[in-house]
Amino acid sequence: MALDWSQERVIVTGGAGFLGGFVVEELRCRGARDVFVPRSRDYDLVDLAAVRRLYADAAPTVVVHLAAQVGGIGANRDNPGRFFYENLMMGVQLIEVGRQVGVKKLVALGTICAYPKFAPVPFKEEDIWNGYPEETNAPYGLAKKMLLVQSQAYRQQYGMNSIVLFPVNLYGPRDNFDLSTAHVIPALVRKCVEARERGEERVVVWGDGSASREFLHARDAAEGIVCAAERYDRSEPVNLGAGFEIRIRDLVPLVARLCRFRGEVVWDTSKPNGQPRRMLDTSRALREFGWRARISFEEGLRETVEWYEKSRRKVAEAT
Repeated sequence: MALDWSQERVIVTGGAGFLGGFVVEELRCRGARDVFVPRSRDYDLVDLAAVRRLYADAAPTVVVHLAAQVGGIGANRDNPGRFFYENLMMGVQLIEVGRQVGVKKLVALGTICAYPKFAPVPFKEEDIWNGYPEETNAPYGLAKKMLLVQSQAYRQQYGMNSIVLFPVNLYGPRDNFDLSTAHVIPALVRKCVEARERGEERVVVWGDGSASREFLHARDAAEGIVCAAERYDRSEPVNLGAGFEIRIRDLVPLVARLCRFRGEVVWDTSKPNGQPRRMLDTSRALREFGWRARISFEEGLRETVEWYEKSRRKVAEAT
């Protein structure tokens, strides 16, 4: 039976972040009145005592776990140990304490980085164990994949109602545009906008452009997460994606055009491409809880660029 959000007390870890903000908005649009967003300064989810205190303070009936240490290829390459440990401990402890207190439902977010490096395209959920992830993000991907193991084991032994969703690369307004940790779209948007504003004649992009990615607007992802929370009650993994694939060599000129940058693109082939291809089979999400992505890619990119440019103007005016 679908959840009645007006009757639930909901914790959204990471609810003050990029995706989390859209999830909180979606929950409130669907009638949720009691949504608690823990902040890391108050609840360090890597610390078991803090997780127990969070459950005691918020007394949730539903937990949506989005909090993560995450970044692009460079951030994953520089922080493999931290990304593994902190992502694993946050998720494992939230699920374990949720089981102990009898939470009604827990939704955990995995990652496309959990899939094998050479998984058949489109990635199907049943292929998730058929190989090792791409090396640059394997620690992060494997830490997230352990939440699937835990969810399935806890359902089998304890009857705990937990689900794990695996989204593709997200993008949209309010994304992380810090070049040291950003994913590919916000990094490209920032590089192109800044190059245009400075009158620079070129931007440098990592890799050779041969890798492909699938991108899902964070607003679509939020809708998928909330739909799954309402209607999906099994521990088999479910992909969340937009059902398309684009080569980075085709993405870059599209972003440049929307940013009105007309200079040269220089490919830094000394930098890694990451996983060769990424695209999800999203048929299970449609079949199990009636969700599919709705925002067209160019429309979503345009919205993202406009948001970033507006935010830059606000900062400039404030200083």
